Amino acid sequence: MPSISAIIITYNEQSDLPEALESLRGVADEIVVVDSGSTDRTGEIAQEFGARVVSRPFSNFGDQKNFAAGQATHDWVLSLDADERLSGELREAIAAWKQNEPDCAAYQINRKPNYLGGWIRHSGWYPEYCVRLYRSDSARFVGALHENVQVNGRVGRLRGDFLHYTVRSLREHYAKMEAFTTRAAEDLYARRRRHWRGGMWLAAPWTLVQRFFFQLGFLDGYRGVLIAWTSARYVWLKYRKLGVLVGGGKLEARPWPQARDV
Repeated sequence: MPSISAIIITYNEQSDLPEALESLRGVADEIVVVDSGSTDRTGEIAQEFGARVVSRPFSNFGDQKNFAAGQATHDWVLSLDADERLSGELREAIAAWKQNEPDCAAYQINRKPNYLGGWIRHSGWYPEYCVRLYRSDSARFVGALHENVQVNGRVGRLRGDFLHYTVRSLREHYAKMEAFTTRAAEDLYARRRRHWRGGMWLAAPWTLVQRFFFQLGFLDGYRGVLIAWTSARYVWLKYRKLGVLVGGGKLEARPWPQARDV
């Protein structure tokens, strides 16, 4: 029977972390929390749930999660974000999976987002299958910002969802957008991307149309409208900030926002 090491990277997650850890009870054989300098009770809460806490300055999302996987003592790694929980169906699916010899190197799991207090079922946000359960010797995270798992081997799927409590207020969404677009622009600039005007004036409006109409955002009601608008704004801001860097300017450094702090 395969044993699972669950990994979570954290920074000031005392509000979300207890529910994430509770959802791992009976599923994970080990929990590793890699914390990047929390000033709240994140570390204490993790230890109360029996997690092993390792401190490491934040570099980027991909590197931080690969480091966390490197601290695991079991071959199978389950990656969970602090604002996610395992649904009951997913817990049952993993429990059943553990009764047999795995036939894949990694498994995709659907992520179901909760936005402004409601579940999103369209808008390009759902379904979203992500590799989250994998053998540590066959897969690793790639990407500094929107990281994903690159797998060397066969990939299967498990039923059930990760419940992702992504944004609780528009204020939080805009704060996260400012932080993410700054990092995205810096990443584009580091990769020698220099064309930014087309992204602002063509890609941004196309994103709105795509989200709302082609990805059926209108079926998500007013939340679908907001997702389409903020998705377009994200693209517009990312390329506007790239333009600032291309022009020799500097971007304002902003602290990384936490869900309950904004």
